[in-house]
Amino acid sequence: MAEAKGKKPSRGYLQWTPKMDTTLLAMLVEHHNRGDHAQNGWKPHAYNACIKHVKETCDVVINKDKIIARIKTFDRQYDIISKMLARSGFGWDWDNNMVMVESDEVWLRYVEVRNSSIL
Repeated sequence: MAEAKGKKPSRGYLQWTPKMDTTLLAMLVEHHNRGDHAQNGWKPHAYNACIKHVKETCDVVINKDKIIARIKTFDRQYDIISKMLARSGFGWDWDNNMVMVESDEVWLRYVEVRNSSIL
């Protein structure tokens, strides 16, 4: 659950909302465009700007560890979506910004293959 305003961020679980994701991503894109992203991570002032922007916009206190964890989640989601889009039967809906599937059969085949590779 999001933390109350003014409280110190905890090391516990944080429920990210779509607004928080959008806010964080907008700030990361801005700092990436400024060149504040190095091979081994973001520069300290980029993290500080993200923390401040999320607090001001969403009234939620986060810290650098929460940002790093969320970026890892974004990376995993990107990897999954990229692999889906590389398969036949999947496409991207630009109007709704989401993955499209040609048919239920394509989706069921994907789920079957994915589940068998996990086991």
